[in-house]
This record gives sequence, C-alpha cells and structure tokens, in this order.
Amino acid sequence: MVMREQRLRVELPAVLSLGSNLGDREATLRAAVAEIAALPQVTVVAASGLVETDAVKLDGVDTDAPAYLNAVVTVRTSLDPDELLSALGAIEQEHGRVRDERWGDRTLDIDIVDFGGLRVDTDRLTLPHPRAAERGFVLVPWLEIEPHAALLARGRVDQLPAATLDDVRPYPARPLL
Repeated sequence: MVMREQRLRVELPAVLSLGSNLGDREATLRAAVAEIAALPQVTVVAASGLVETDAVKLDGVDTDAPAYLNAVVTVRTSLDPDELLSALGAIEQEHGRVRDERWGDRTLDIDIVDFGGLRVDTDRLTLPHPRAAERGFVLVPWLEIEPHAALLARGRVDQLPAATLDDVRPYPARPLL
C-alpha cells in the first residue's frame, strides 16, 4: 500500500473592501469579485450589495470628484496575508490601477480590512485596516453580510459611529454574486 503525504490546509476568513470611482464602476467591481473568486486558495463566502459615497481625498470630502461605488466581500483563504495582498494587487493592476496620488481617484481599490483577526504591521500591510473603523463605506456593506462582525481592538462593527453615517447611499444593482 502506497501512502500519500497529506498536508493540512488551514483557511482563515478575510474581509475585503472594494471601491471604484473611474470608468464603469459597477462592471469593474463585478469583474473584481469574479477574479477574487477565481484565485487559487481563495473562496468567496459572501458579497454585499453596492453602496455609493462621495470621494474622500486627503483634504476631506470632494463632491467635485466622481462618486465611489463600494462593496465588501468575505472570503476564506489558505494564502497568508502578504500572498493575498499580492494577488489583490495584481487584480487592481489588471483594471488599470494607478498610484500617482494618495487617496486619488481610481479604477479599482481592494483593501484587506481583516484577516482572521490577525494583527499585522509591516511596510506593505497593516491589519486590521487602520482606517476601517472610520469608513461607513466599509462598515455598512460589511454589516449587510455579517451582522455580528467585530473589528479587532475596536469592537462590534454595528456600534462604531461610522456604521451609521448618512453619506453611504444604497446603489440599485443586482447582487454581486
């Protein structure tokens, strides 16, 4: 009898935030979710509906800039956080993401908000996402798919002030999944 070596593959949950304010925003987000689902070692568990928000720049809200469409996707993955970040960066690049201006307009932005409750602080990645607790466009769609979500060191998402911001508008569209 030949015995095969089996490897245990540990999967952790991750929360991803997607946004777009250039081009065909809805089509870009739909394509990005499909591309995330096609990644090896990644399984999409849920996707929120779309929400729309005014652009936020370094100087604050910019109502002259194109509005953003945002969504949150939860996944399970056996990739480590850095591998997932690289895979998501490749998807951004495929959609023409340019990083000329901090918090500038973009065709696609994908952030890792939480990764299995891990705390990570490297030059490339900080987890949980350092500004997630302040962003209604992350919290509102996250609560839609995980009503009892919690953010490490911040607590329950539904109790964070940004989760009740009025500037997050539902966007009429068919579900992402």
